[in-house]
Amino acid sequence: MLKKEFNKRRELRFKKFSRNNYAIFSSLGRAVSIGVLAVSTLTYAKADSISTRPTLPSDSATISVAADLDEVVVTGSRAPLTQSQAAKIVGVITREDIHRAAMTTLNDVLKLATGVDVRQRGGFGVQTDISINGGTFDQITILLNGVNISNPQTGHNASDFPVDISDIERIEVLEGASSRLFGSSAFCGAINIVTRKASENRLQATLRGGSYGTAGGSGRISLTNRRQTVFGSLSGGYDRSDGYSRSADGRLNSGFEKFHFYHDGGWEVPHLYLYWQAGTAIQHYGANTFYSPKFDNQYESTEHDIVSLKATVNDLPAGIEIEPSVYYNRFLDHYQLIKGMAGAAAGENYHHLDVYGSSVNAFIPWIAGKTAVGFDLRKEQILSTAYGRLLDETHQKPISGTDRAYDHKAFRTNTSIFLEHNFIYKGFTLSAGVLANRNSSLDNDFHFYPGIDIAFRPDSRWKVFASWNKALRMPTFTDLYAANAVQIGDTALKPERNSSFNAGARYRSNGIEVVAKGFFSHGHDMIDWVFESAEATRYHALNIGKLDNAGVSIDASANFRQIFGGDPFVADVKVGYAYIHQSHSTTQPIYRSLYALEYLRHKVTLGIDHRIVGKLSASWALRWQQRMNGFHPYTKIDCKLTWRDRLFDIYLQADNITNHAYYDLGGVAQPRLWIMAGATLHINL
Repeated sequence: MLKKEFNKRRELRFKKFSRNNYAIFSSLGRAVSIGVLAVSTLTYAKADSISTRPTLPSDSATISVAADLDEVVVTGSRAPLTQSQAAKIVGVITREDIHRAAMTTLNDVLKLATGVDVRQRGGFGVQTDISINGGTFDQITILLNGVNISNPQTGHNASDFPVDISDIERIEVLEGASSRLFGSSAFCGAINIVTRKASENRLQATLRGGSYGTAGGSGRISLTNRRQTVFGSLSGGYDRSDGYSRSADGRLNSGFEKFHFYHDGGWEVPHLYLYWQAGTAIQHYGANTFYSPKFDNQYESTEHDIVSLKATVNDLPAGIEIEPSVYYNRFLDHYQLIKGMAGAAAGENYHHLDVYGSSVNAFIPWIAGKTAVGFDLRKEQILSTAYGRLLDETHQKPISGTDRAYDHKAFRTNTSIFLEHNFIYKGFTLSAGVLANRNSSLDNDFHFYPGIDIAFRPDSRWKVFASWNKALRMPTFTDLYAANAVQIGDTALKPERNSSFNAGARYRSNGIEVVAKGFFSHGHDMIDWVFESAEATRYHALNIGKLDNAGVSIDASANFRQIFGGDPFVADVKVGYAYIHQSHSTTQPIYRSLYALEYLRHKVTLGIDHRIVGKLSASWALRWQQRMNGFHPYTKIDCKLTWRDRLFDIYLQADNITNHAYYDLGGVAQPRLWIMAGATLHINL
């Protein structure tokens, strides 16, 4: 959440330079440092708690400036720590990366992260499974500006983001079990999407179109007052496509329509900062063979609505800071096994999911470090035509626009209490904490999940770190209650539990950054959808026993503008490699796995950005990966050409330049060559 952080010392932290003649006197008697910073904050870091950041144009992603991150308040803990103090390293996809990338959707952008596995069923971000370090799509927490927007019905719909790629300031990726930070759903890690906060009055509009009848557009307006004590933005967009694949009878069955609307705003007075956001994402799409190759004309429609309000109360006695928040998520899901065929007998289902949450986080700095305490209450309720307990007729609720009713219901309440302490001495940081969690659908007793993170900084260039954390994940409503022609859930499923170990080192100096990491995750009672025999016709949700994932990764980047200065031909190069080895033991017969055992063994990423001539530049992205699912490894190459001017950008991009046939999930073929062109207009108001 954005908040201006006022330093109680005599150091002046510039947020924006004033043009008034008397402005220079503001710096008399104070230490002043100036820079441009790309930071990672996750939930409790203050996105404006930056020692220095002059205001830049909203489209300043083309500007590369050396960054001194030591003074930035960033943290993977519940109390804010500066970058130099933080015990964790949080992966960041910056706005500059997003602006230059040969990517169309937020889901595509996540493929840039080496440790993130993105498995798409449809093109243009339609239904995407996102996982971290060999986990599954149900084992991560998705946050929007620190607010949990994860879907407890199924992680298949977790990527229905109510924001456009143009709304995003950065994406932060925290790898490893993170329950003591974000609650029980952060089983293998967390992804936090941070949106752009209005710092000037500006209008942006985009039109785009391309292959497969794809067309769309989006717009964004941001407004703020002169002192930036009040700000707000509003965005919306629409995209559609005829689709790229056909059913057996020759009909296109992968077309889609997508809508999104999003608003955020903030208001600041002494000792109080308010931040709010609201958004909706609506998708209608042909689901071809998404859930079973036996049915090649499936259909699905989803909607995700979010509203949240967060406050920060600061400058309290003893330096105490308190952050209360409330939020609400609504998820609607309409599924047809055969498009156009209505009724339960034909495999049609409706789901309505409400998620209410409230939390309070507080921290106090004292002589022994920083101590944080927090409380989170989250209620999840689903009304469905299939999931949950059968309702009597008097409690059933009609489904608008149909002759059917929600005749099943399930609900649960999740209570989390957090305690953490951070000890800092010179170049050493020790962060230790515990989550006490109680879920009404488990046993209503509190269970404890501790964790500890350690980091050492021998100098400003090097940082070494290690961590150990435990985590829990409750089964989704789909895991528990699904019962249809292709899958069957199990209400007797046990929650998943794991212990996660992470260690690594980072080197950063003068435009060069290298991060090497290793991890080991030891899981018990892991959940997967499997065929139990060669004769099985439906996937069954089972606890498949013990599952260990171990892996290493390395990421290296070179910003040649920072290294050599000026405007070199090649501006930036990034390369990454990740390897995972899996070990599985169980007494349960398993003939075929749908998710957990189809892990990504090898992943290589390469990105190159270079100028061509004048204002024309190119961005190349290569991804090679091998998955343990019987399909051959594949290489995918994307390219984006961009002409940037002061008032507009024009781009031409090609996805899958080699026209390669490849599969991310099961037998669902992905799009071949997909060409898009577009233009974005920027107007200062």
